[in-house]
Amino acid sequence: MNIFIAALATETNTFSPIPTGRAAFCEREYFRNDGSRRPPRLGNIPLIEWRAMGEGDGHRVVESLSTFAQPAGITLRHVYEELRDTLLADLKAAMPVDVVLLFMHGAMVAEGYDDCEGDTLARVREIVGPGAKIGIELDLHCHLTEEIRVSADAIVTFKEYPHTDIPDRARELYRLCTAAKRGEIAPVMAYYDCRMIAMWRTSEEPMRSFVRRMEALEGQDGILSVSFGHGFPWGDVADVGAKMLVIADGDEAKAAALARSLGEEIWSLREATRTPYDTIDEGIDAAMDSMGGAGPLVLADVADNAGGGAPSDSTAILRRLVERGVRDVATGCYWDRGAVEICRTAGVGATLDLRIGGKLGPASGDPVDLTVTVRGMSESHSQAGLSGGRAELGPSVWVEADGIHIILVSVRQQTFAPDAFTGLGCELGDKNLVIVKSTQHFYAAFAPIARAVRYVAAPGAVAPDYAAIPYRKRVAPYWPRVSDPFELGG
Repeated sequence: MNIFIAALATETNTFSPIPTGRAAFCEREYFRNDGSRRPPRLGNIPLIEWRAMGEGDGHRVVESLSTFAQPAGITLRHVYEELRDTLLADLKAAMPVDVVLLFMHGAMVAEGYDDCEGDTLARVREIVGPGAKIGIELDLHCHLTEEIRVSADAIVTFKEYPHTDIPDRARELYRLCTAAKRGEIAPVMAYYDCRMIAMWRTSEEPMRSFVRRMEALEGQDGILSVSFGHGFPWGDVADVGAKMLVIADGDEAKAAALARSLGEEIWSLREATRTPYDTIDEGIDAAMDSMGGAGPLVLADVADNAGGGAPSDSTAILRRLVERGVRDVATGCYWDRGAVEICRTAGVGATLDLRIGGKLGPASGDPVDLTVTVRGMSESHSQAGLSGGRAELGPSVWVEADGIHIILVSVRQQTFAPDAFTGLGCELGDKNLVIVKSTQHFYAAFAPIARAVRYVAAPGAVAPDYAAIPYRKRVAPYWPRVSDPFELGG
């Protein structure tokens, strides 16, 4: 077989003040034709798997783009079209192609394109024709549209949040598409709209068991694959929201019936799966009340998560730490290139007045002025990323202000792992409180060292008040904006 692989991805927060331009794709991680041969990053992890499996099976593998932009605001039209058209030109040059395997996010929005994935897939189908098999791996925070469904032969989303299963889903998609091309299976897909907008943490019950049940259904009674598309709440598009996706072997009615059954189960779990959020003071109080336990208490600043398109420079929690005189606390990562450059110039050991954060807009709050000592520095800092990859943080510094230890970075990125702190010399074992700018991806690496993990709904660009998100394009009712959207129809 001739197998064509590519990755073109970002997650678009249509409410974010940060436009996604060419540099977001081309300066962060951009490879052409050889991304699968590079060390693992978020965007190339599926490609590494597909090349290894394809070449291991004796197939010819042709590769195009591998690029994944940090989530932010709407992608500029000409940037999306340039990247898409590069991918399509490479596909035309690779023809004839038997299987196309794409890694995209599923929530990419560009000027003039609310469904970049569907647009790309439709154009891929025009090139390869009906005989080729097209598969796409999506983040579970995707908008599952009808154009995606009718253009692809197989859609597989991540099952886990945090996303610890990216390679597993890549292998699953490869097996489905190559088996379909050999005529061994005839995949057909069905969606079920759960009419819900929320976030589901699969590391905890009851979602942990729900995911295990999804997996157990695969390979049984003609069911080939089961995915739960959680949706990305901060994308103002018509298809925003959670959907169940089932792939069956030649039986669309069976796929639809199971998708509905599982979707109804998710609906029944809506209260049990809600994330409890603290106020800022409640989170700090919890740390003060439990001092002396094994490991730090970890608080997630969910509303300032760069992975959801937020600036990652909100000062709401930092300001309250200062006002309350909290000590033995580490917090990061703050995206503040100016502060980083000032500290690099001053050098390790220097004490100086520094203005931190609060620079990207109203959701960031006001800057906080502190007298800090520079404790650590790296010209090229990084942290462990998702599914074995690395996440670059660029030139970075660790500063301390009266027992508050702050990580400042040059590359906007959510906090994934403890080495975001320890890589600069900031140890966490002696801290009472660690605050991470992340929604859930931190959990896999931080939970093992934490005495407890809690979530704080501070002000920010991705505040988890789903009923209040000002959608213009979603017209159908959804929970939690209404208590029962199924009664209202739509």
